[in-house]
Amino acid sequence: MTTIGRVIDGFATPRGRFPHVKIAGDLIFVSGTSARRPDNSFEGVEVDELGTTSLDIRAQTRAVITNIAAILGEVGADLSDAVQVTTFLVNMNDFGGYNEVYAEYFDETGPTRTTVAVHQLPHPHLLIEIQLVATRRTTPL
Repeated sequence: MTTIGRVIDGFATPRGRFPHVKIAGDLIFVSGTSARRPDNSFEGVEVDELGTTSLDIRAQTRAVITNIAAILGEVGADLSDAVQVTTFLVNMNDFGGYNEVYAEYFDETGPTRTTVAVHQLPHPHLLIEIQLVATRRTTPL
C-alpha cells in the first residue's frame, strides 16, 4: 500500500513534524486541525484593549470544519467523504455550541463521531481540535 503525507502550502504550519493530511490506500487521514489561521492568529478569539480574552466555540468549530474541508479539497475530497471524526474539547461546557455548528455540516448519515474532553490544546486560545478520516473517491471530483 502506498502512503502519501503532505504539508499544504497556504495553511497554518503544523506545530510539529507531521503532515496536514496523509493518504493510505483508500483512506484519507486529516491531522488534528484547529481554528489557527495561516498567519498564526485564531478564529473565534477577541482580546479587548485591557487584554481580556473572549473565546467563541461556535466560531472556532466553524473555522476548524472549514479548514478541514479545505484540506480535503486539496486531495480531491470533501466533507461528504468523511467516515469518522474525533473531536477534542477543552471544556465539555462548550459541547452544546460545538454540536450546534457541527449539525450545520453533518447529520445522522454523516461520519461516526467521538468527542472527548482534554486538559488543554497546544495554545491557550484553542477550545477545539478535530481529526478526521475520509474515504477516497473512485471517480474524481
